[in-house]
Amino acid sequence: MRIRDKRLAALEMLDAGKQAARHGWVLDDQAPATVQHGVERLVSEGLAELADRDTRAELSALTSRPVRWAARLTPHGRDALLYARALPLPMQDPDEPAPGERRVHLRPAQMDALRRFVALAAELATPPADGLAERVHAAHYSRTDNRWRLCLTQPQITSVAYGLYLYRLTCSEAEANRFAREYNVIYRLCPTTGEPTVVVLTQAPGTAHVADPRTTQV
Repeated sequence: MRIRDKRLAALEMLDAGKQAARHGWVLDDQAPATVQHGVERLVSEGLAELADRDTRAELSALTSRPVRWAARLTPHGRDALLYARALPLPMQDPDEPAPGERRVHLRPAQMDALRRFVALAAELATPPADGLAERVHAAHYSRTDNRWRLCLTQPQITSVAYGLYLYRLTCSEAEANRFAREYNVIYRLCPTTGEPTVVVLTQAPGTAHVADPRTTQV
Protein backbone atom coordinates (compact mmCIF):
# COMPACT_ATOMS: atom_id res chain seq x y z
CA MET A 1 0.00 0.00 0.00
CA ARG A 2 1.32 3.44 -0.93
CA ILE A 3 2.10 5.99 1.80
CA ARG A 4 -0.84 8.22 0.84
CA ASP A 5 -3.20 5.23 0.95
CA LYS A 6 -1.88 4.27 4.40
CA ARG A 7 -2.31 7.88 5.51
CA LEU A 8 -5.91 7.97 4.33
CA ALA A 9 -6.68 4.61 5.98
CA ALA A 10 -5.29 5.87 9.30
CA LEU A 11 -7.29 9.10 9.01
CA GLU A 12 -10.48 7.15 8.33
CA MET A 13 -9.81 4.84 11.27
CA LEU A 14 -9.35 7.73 13.70
CA ASP A 15 -12.47 9.44 12.41
CA ALA A 16 -14.56 6.28 12.72
CA GLY A 17 -13.27 5.69 16.24
CA LYS A 18 -14.05 9.25 17.25
CA GLN A 19 -17.63 8.86 16.01
CA ALA A 20 -18.06 5.67 18.05
CA ALA A 21 -16.61 7.03 21.30
CA ARG A 22 -18.18 9.77 23.40
CA HIS A 23 -14.80 11.03 24.53
CA GLY A 24 -13.53 11.43 20.95
CA TRP A 25 -10.36 9.36 21.33
CA VAL A 26 -9.40 6.07 19.66
CA LEU A 27 -8.02 3.79 22.34
CA ASP A 28 -5.40 1.06 22.30
CA ASP A 29 -7.97 -1.74 22.25
CA GLN A 30 -9.38 -0.32 19.00
CA ALA A 31 -6.06 0.00 17.20
CA PRO A 32 -3.65 -2.90 16.61
CA ALA A 33 0.07 -2.22 16.78
CA THR A 34 0.31 -1.88 12.99
CA VAL A 35 -2.43 0.74 13.00
CA GLN A 36 -0.77 2.60 15.88
CA HIS A 37 2.41 2.78 13.82
CA GLY A 38 0.45 4.39 10.99
CA VAL A 39 -1.07 6.88 13.40
CA GLU A 40 2.41 7.83 14.62
CA ARG A 41 3.19 8.90 11.04
CA LEU A 42 0.12 11.14 11.16
CA VAL A 43 1.35 12.61 14.43
CA SER A 44 4.69 13.46 12.83
CA GLU A 45 2.77 15.27 10.06
CA GLY A 46 0.57 17.22 12.47
CA LEU A 47 -2.57 15.34 11.41
CA ALA A 48 -3.14 13.48 14.69
CA GLU A 49 -2.23 13.82 18.33
CA LEU A 50 -1.47 11.26 21.04
CA ALA A 51 -2.99 11.52 24.49
CA ASP A 52 -0.59 12.65 27.20
CA ARG A 53 -0.31 10.99 30.60
CA ASP A 54 -3.03 13.08 32.24
CA THR A 55 -5.46 12.46 29.38
CA ARG A 56 -4.75 8.71 29.47
CA ALA A 57 -5.47 8.72 33.21
CA GLU A 58 -8.83 10.39 32.59
CA LEU A 59 -9.63 7.89 29.84
CA SER A 60 -8.64 5.03 32.15
CA ALA A 61 -11.09 6.30 34.74
CA LEU A 62 -13.83 6.56 32.13
CA THR A 63 -13.27 3.07 30.76
CA SER A 64 -12.43 1.37 34.10
CA ARG A 65 -9.25 -0.10 32.67
CA PRO A 66 -5.69 1.10 32.01
CA VAL A 67 -5.40 3.05 28.77
CA ARG A 68 -1.80 3.05 27.55
CA TRP A 69 -2.37 4.64 24.11
CA ALA A 70 -4.97 6.95 22.63
CA ALA A 71 -5.06 9.17 19.56
CA ARG A 72 -7.38 11.53 17.72
CA LEU A 73 -7.36 13.75 14.66
CA THR A 74 -6.15 17.31 14.84
CA PRO A 75 -8.09 20.04 13.00
CA HIS A 76 -5.56 19.70 10.17
CA GLY A 77 -6.18 15.96 10.08
CA ARG A 78 -9.94 16.53 9.77
CA ASP A 79 -9.31 18.99 6.96
CA ALA A 80 -7.10 16.47 5.15
CA LEU A 81 -9.77 13.77 5.49
CA LEU A 82 -12.56 16.04 4.25
CA TYR A 83 -10.43 17.07 1.30
CA ALA A 84 -9.64 13.44 0.43
CA ARG A 85 -13.33 12.52 0.57
CA ALA A 86 -14.19 15.40 -1.76
CA LEU A 87 -11.84 14.16 -4.47
CA PRO A 88 -13.51 12.26 -7.34
CA LEU A 89 -12.96 8.55 -7.36
CA PRO A 90 -10.26 7.62 -9.87
CA MET A 91 -11.76 6.21 -13.02
CA GLN A 92 -10.82 2.64 -13.68
CA ASP A 93 -8.94 2.41 -16.93
CA PRO A 94 -11.57 0.89 -19.23
CA ASP A 95 -10.76 -1.89 -21.64
CA GLU A 96 -12.74 -0.26 -24.42
CA PRO A 97 -14.23 3.24 -24.86
CA ALA A 98 -17.99 3.48 -24.81
CA PRO A 99 -19.84 3.86 -28.13
CA GLY A 100 -19.07 7.26 -29.61
CA GLU A 101 -15.90 7.66 -27.57
CA ARG A 102 -12.22 7.37 -28.36
CA ARG A 103 -9.33 6.62 -26.06
CA VAL A 104 -6.98 9.60 -25.72
CA HIS A 105 -3.50 9.51 -24.19
CA LEU A 106 -2.05 12.83 -23.04
CA ARG A 107 1.46 13.67 -21.93
CA PRO A 108 1.77 15.38 -18.52
CA ALA A 109 2.41 18.79 -20.12
CA GLN A 110 -0.71 18.41 -22.26
CA MET A 111 -2.74 17.40 -19.22
CA ASP A 112 -1.49 20.42 -17.27
CA ALA A 113 -2.59 22.69 -20.11
CA LEU A 114 -5.98 20.96 -20.26
CA ARG A 115 -6.55 21.35 -16.52
CA ARG A 116 -5.84 25.06 -16.85
CA PHE A 117 -8.36 25.28 -19.69
CA VAL A 118 -11.04 23.47 -17.69
CA ALA A 119 -10.40 25.62 -14.62
CA LEU A 120 -11.21 28.75 -16.64
CA ALA A 121 -14.51 27.39 -17.97
CA ALA A 122 -16.71 30.04 -16.38
CA GLU A 123 -14.65 32.89 -17.83
CA LEU A 124 -13.98 31.69 -21.38
CA ALA A 125 -15.97 32.81 -24.42
CA THR A 126 -15.48 29.29 -25.78
CA PRO A 127 -15.76 27.02 -22.74
CA PRO A 128 -14.84 23.33 -22.61
CA ALA A 129 -17.27 20.88 -24.18
CA ASP A 130 -19.96 19.34 -22.01
CA GLY A 131 -18.58 16.59 -19.80
CA LEU A 132 -14.91 17.36 -20.48
CA ALA A 133 -14.24 18.71 -16.99
CA GLU A 134 -15.55 15.49 -15.43
CA ARG A 135 -13.37 13.39 -17.73
CA VAL A 136 -10.31 15.46 -16.83
CA HIS A 137 -10.95 15.12 -13.10
CA ALA A 138 -11.40 11.34 -13.42
CA ALA A 139 -8.48 10.71 -15.81
CA HIS A 140 -6.34 7.64 -15.22
CA TYR A 141 -2.55 8.02 -15.07
CA SER A 142 -0.37 5.22 -16.45
CA ARG A 143 3.12 5.12 -14.97
CA THR A 144 4.12 2.60 -17.61
CA ASP A 145 3.98 5.03 -20.53
CA ASN A 146 3.81 8.32 -18.57
CA ARG A 147 0.42 9.22 -20.05
CA TRP A 148 -2.94 10.36 -18.78
CA ARG A 149 -5.74 8.24 -20.25
CA LEU A 150 -9.21 9.52 -21.01
CA CYS A 151 -12.11 8.29 -23.10
CA LEU A 152 -13.58 11.26 -24.97
CA THR A 153 -16.26 11.97 -27.52
CA GLN A 154 -15.33 13.78 -30.72
CA PRO A 155 -16.70 17.14 -29.47
CA GLN A 156 -14.60 16.71 -26.33
CA ILE A 157 -11.50 15.90 -28.42
CA THR A 158 -12.14 19.03 -30.46
CA SER A 159 -12.45 20.99 -27.24
CA VAL A 160 -9.09 19.63 -26.06
CA ALA A 161 -7.60 20.92 -29.30
CA TYR A 162 -8.97 24.39 -28.50
CA GLY A 163 -7.49 24.30 -25.01
CA LEU A 164 -4.11 23.33 -26.46
CA TYR A 165 -4.51 26.11 -29.03
CA LEU A 166 -4.76 28.63 -26.20
CA TYR A 167 -1.70 27.04 -24.60
CA ARG A 168 0.10 27.27 -27.93
CA LEU A 169 -0.57 31.02 -28.13
CA THR A 170 0.76 31.72 -24.65
CA CYS A 171 3.27 29.02 -23.74
CA SER A 172 4.37 26.29 -26.14
CA GLU A 173 3.40 24.95 -29.57
CA ALA A 174 4.68 21.42 -28.99
CA GLU A 175 1.63 20.15 -27.08
CA ALA A 176 -0.92 21.25 -29.71
CA ASN A 177 1.22 20.01 -32.60
CA ARG A 178 1.69 16.61 -30.98
CA PHE A 179 -2.04 16.33 -30.30
CA ALA A 180 -2.72 17.16 -33.96
CA ARG A 181 -0.38 14.41 -35.15
CA GLU A 182 -1.99 11.84 -32.88
CA TYR A 183 -5.67 12.81 -33.09
CA ASN A 184 -5.88 14.71 -36.41
CA VAL A 185 -7.42 17.90 -35.07
CA ILE A 186 -5.92 21.35 -34.51
CA TYR A 187 -6.98 24.98 -34.36
CA ARG A 188 -5.59 27.33 -37.00
CA LEU A 189 -6.37 30.82 -38.21
CA CYS A 190 -8.89 30.69 -41.04
CA PRO A 191 -7.69 32.97 -43.91
CA THR A 192 -11.29 33.61 -44.97
CA THR A 193 -12.81 34.65 -41.65
CA GLY A 194 -9.66 35.69 -39.83
CA GLU A 195 -10.76 33.63 -36.82
CA PRO A 196 -9.29 30.50 -35.25
CA THR A 197 -11.09 27.48 -36.67
CA VAL A 198 -10.87 23.79 -35.99
CA VAL A 199 -9.09 21.89 -38.76
CA VAL A 200 -9.52 18.14 -39.16
CA LEU A 201 -6.42 16.58 -40.64
CA THR A 202 -6.87 13.67 -43.00
CA GLN A 203 -4.66 10.62 -43.20
CA ALA A 204 -2.97 11.76 -46.39
CA PRO A 205 0.15 13.82 -45.60
CA GLY A 206 -0.24 17.55 -46.07
CA THR A 207 -4.03 17.49 -46.49
CA ALA A 208 -6.67 18.92 -44.24
CA HIS A 209 -10.13 20.40 -44.27
CA VAL A 210 -11.84 23.00 -42.13
CA ALA A 211 -14.65 21.49 -40.10
CA ASP A 212 -18.13 22.89 -40.60
CA PRO A 213 -18.66 25.22 -37.61
CA ARG A 214 -22.36 24.36 -37.62
CA THR A 215 -21.64 20.75 -36.77
CA THR A 216 -18.47 21.03 -34.74
CA GLN A 217 -18.87 21.63 -31.03
CA VAL A 218 -16.04 23.06 -28.99
